[in-house]
Amino acid sequence: MPAAARTRRTSVPPIDPLAYAPTPARPLRAKLRRLAAATRVEPHSHPWAQIAMSATGVIRMQAGRSTYLVPPSRALWIPPGVEHVVTVVEDAEIRTLYVHPSARFLGPARESPFQRWPDCRVLEVSPLLRELVAHLDTAPGPGQADEREDCLAALILDEVGRAAPVRLGIELPADKRLRQLCEAVLESPARWQTLEQWSREVGASARTVARLFRSELGTSFVQWRHQVLLSHALALAAKRLPMATIAAELGYASPSAFTAMVRRTLGAPPTRFFA
Repeated sequence: MPAAARTRRTSVPPIDPLAYAPTPARPLRAKLRRLAAATRVEPHSHPWAQIAMSATGVIRMQAGRSTYLVPPSRALWIPPGVEHVVTVVEDAEIRTLYVHPSARFLGPARESPFQRWPDCRVLEVSPLLRELVAHLDTAPGPGQADEREDCLAALILDEVGRAAPVRLGIELPADKRLRQLCEAVLESPARWQTLEQWSREVGASARTVARLFRSELGTSFVQWRHQVLLSHALALAAKRLPMATIAAELGYASPSAFTAMVRRTLGAPPTRFFA
């Protein structure tokens, strides 16, 4: 039985997003929610953009046809109208920013994040951004923004606009058999090493699964699994685990073998990726 099928999760509804609805007068709103591991927030969407962050713990977010692991060092930009699901990997303090379409970055161009980022995007979270978000008011209801909140919101949007993108995001297939296999890999990526071993999870041949990866996701199983491993490595690095431990947790015989995979996939060493 796939690992994903054995995991018991608790589903909870999203907090009423209208209680935190951004407006032209208050274009950035913040929400705080603490959830235990294995909690799943049911699918939902809203007519404004969202920046999902985890102050502590790790969350997995499925948005559109992709899934993302979000540790405290990263944030996920989700455009308006994109349905998303949150699964808590570790006990987490989730801070969500809701962004009104009228929001603009600082600078002469006053560029809109909606125009710059029409799709989901993983962003680095700087120490400054983390601290600014931690001081933003999280009370529900319409309320009125004071001068301090206006300044914080402007600085947050400026820091978000400066955040470097991260090439992380794991596309999920529509085919049920392949989806089952992908969910099993996401749950425990080091459980098996080869496509033949993983294919037995869904009772299909390795050739069939390889063909489905190409037709459904436009990539190979190995390339797709590398993205999964990198996401899990990022979550492990958030715990400040040494590289040797991370490599072993992900099934690599040595740190050098893991480093080689990161270099091939991202074109940069782990020290830069985890910085």
